[in-house]
Amino acid sequence: MSDLGRLSCALFYEDCAVGTSWRSAGRTILESDLNAFISFSWFHEDLFTNLEDRSSNAIAGRPVPLAMVFAMAEGLILPSIEGTGLAFLNLELDAKKPISVGDTIYVHCEVIEARLTSKNDRGLVRTQNSVKNAAGETLLVYRPLRLMKLRRSQAA
Repeated sequence: MSDLGRLSCALFYEDCAVGTSWRSAGRTILESDLNAFISFSWFHEDLFTNLEDRSSNAIAGRPVPLAMVFAMAEGLILPSIEGTGLAFLNLELDAKKPISVGDTIYVHCEVIEARLTSKNDRGLVRTQNSVKNAAGETLLVYRPLRLMKLRRSQAA
């Protein structure tokens, strides 16, 4: 197993042996992030938009939509797949804890599956991406399957 630390460069399929891990930079979720996400996505649910009457909400504080956190997490890991990630093929996603305005999130990635395609010119890589807060608590776990470039074609 190889820990690449905080990553800021793209990985090719060959860099993605099972057990390889890395982490993203951190990002604090701001009120303005929530406002922008609600406006463009139409997540106009009282849980996210009504600051006055919060008594019936199951989640205390200023929660943010899971879809927003997923989008931010993908943005945080973008440097690791920029120019080498060819397609997003599949996703499994598990919410672990509520995420709120003011939380700082990081993404810890670990390769859990890697294999060449049938043509041997690209690779399929599945990672387990754990979104954590500054205290190290896991908030969200998702497992994307991506089609990745090889440094050079393995096809004969």
